[in-house]
Parts: sequence; C-alpha cells; structure tokens
Amino acid sequence: MTTHPDTLDVVTGAFSYSGAAIARELQAAGRRVRTLTGHPDRARAGAEIEVRPLNFDDPGELTRSMRGAHTLYNTYWVRFAHGHIDHDAAVANSRVLLEAAASAGVQRIVHVSITHPSLDSPYPYFRGKAQVEQILGQVGVSQAIVRPAILFGGDGVLINNVAWLLRHLPVFAVGGHGSYRVRGIHVQDLARLCVELGGRTDTVVMDAVGPQSVTFRELVDAVRAAVGSHTVVVPLPGPVLTGLSRALSLVLRDTLLTRDEYQAMAGGLADSDAPSTGTIVFTDWVAEHGPNLGRHYANELDRHFRTASKLQADGPPPS
Repeated sequence: MTTHPDTLDVVTGAFSYSGAAIARELQAAGRRVRTLTGHPDRARAGAEIEVRPLNFDDPGELTRSMRGAHTLYNTYWVRFAHGHIDHDAAVANSRVLLEAAASAGVQRIVHVSITHPSLDSPYPYFRGKAQVEQILGQVGVSQAIVRPAILFGGDGVLINNVAWLLRHLPVFAVGGHGSYRVRGIHVQDLARLCVELGGRTDTVVMDAVGPQSVTFRELVDAVRAAVGSHTVVVPLPGPVLTGLSRALSLVLRDTLLTRDEYQAMAGGLADSDAPSTGTIVFTDWVAEHGPNLGRHYANELDRHFRTASKLQADGPPPS
C-alpha cells in the first residue's frame, strides 16, 4: 500500500485481536487510524489511534465517525450468543455499520468473514456471516472479503487455551479421532492481506489461509510437544466432548467450545483448499513460541462481555 500520512482509515475493534493487528499494519504504512470500539478503556497511551464509540443505536454517530475515511476494516462479529447479543443481532448491527459507512462516503470496505459461509448453513455463525456478506454486496461500496478459518499468533484465544489445558489437565479430549482438518492463518498474515486489499479497487472474495493444513489431533500434538506437556490425549464421541466442555466452562466461567463450533470443525468448515495467503507455518510458530503459550488462561467472556476492571494484564503475547 502506498503511504499517505494524512489518509484516514477506520478499524472496528483496534484494541481487540485481528483489529489490533490491522491497526498496527496500517500505522506501519504511515496511515492515520481511527477505531470504532465498544472498549475505549483499552486504549493504550501512545497508541496514536483516534477512538470513537461503536454505537449501533446511533447510525448518525457512526456515519460522522467514518466521514472522511478511505477504508473501513470491519472485524466486528460475535463468536457465540451471550445475553441479549446473538448472531441475528450481530447481523442487524453489521447492517447498521455498513450502511453508515456508505452514508459517510467510505471508498473501500475490507470485511473479515469466515471460510464456507452459507445462507443455508445449520450453524448461526456461518449463516450470519453469509448474511453480512450479502448486505455488504448491497451497500454500493468497493469491497474485499477475506475468509479466515481460525487465527493464531498474538494474544489469540484458541491455541493459547489448548496450551493452558495441556499444561493443567491430566487428560485432554478430542472429538472423534481428531481427523478433521484445520487450516489457520497467523493474525499478522491476515492483517497484511487486509491492508493490501484495502489499497485495491476491485471486488475480491478470498479465503485467508496459511500454508499448512493439519488435523486437529496434529494441532493438539504440536502444542503438547511445544509446551512439554505429558497430558494424555484421548478420543471421545462428539456429544460427550461438548458435554465435558460445558462442565469445564462452568468451572472457568467462560465458553470453551460450543456444540456448533465442534460440529462445524468436524464437518470440515475450518479447512480450505484455496491458495495460501499467508507465509507463517503453524507448527513452526508453535514450536518457537511453546514456552510462552498457555501460561495464563484467556477468558473469552472477560475479553468481550465483562468489565475491563476484571481483566488481567498477562504481559506481552507471543507474536
């Protein structure tokens, strides 16, 4: 992307996970960054990111917050239903956001979706993502859609918490035999791809995937070896696994793995045969960062639904 120091880009969730990586990439390119966020308290001193509220109840405010921006990088979504927020609400909120971007005169939208979205999907997550892609096609703004399966690197939850469980439990269960495949992308590879696409004008839809596809059992074994765990890995029927996950979630006051997430992954929706858009190999990254993985549990509910005062500062994440 050509450097334009006075050009404004807007990123949803620049103090969260993928949004933070995109914001860093934009700043490294000399771009001016503004975030729309539901967590303004997470702004770091010296981050040089302008902060505006992500307030779906006030479309006019959203429009004003995006006026003058060249590109909106949209990472907004919800992983699972919680309280009054479910995937239908996330679709409705996304419509408000995307229509506000069009009203503001935003020239380009780069939208982070998911592999294998489908309007006919039995899973609300994948069905909702397809609905948002459909809405994006209706707002009349130049667009790029990137579809990652899972992300790793940085302060991501999934791999960190697999590592945490392998450090603390005597037994780790995988659904079935764990033969379903996962093709992740490093969060920084995703960010670089998004920023590159933000500088284009053509319509783009692509899977955002790394160079390596592994079975879930291979993923667990790689993390187990990297952290030096002696935990026994055992196969369990899917319903038993998700039942145990619910029980452990109550203990941790979090949501570890939902039934839909397991079934979607077991059904192959976390894999892709698309060309690689990333360069970082998952097993290489895990081997390098194993000593730092899983030192602290990453609580998804704390990150997204509970007050900032309950969050722990666990130090810099592995990158």
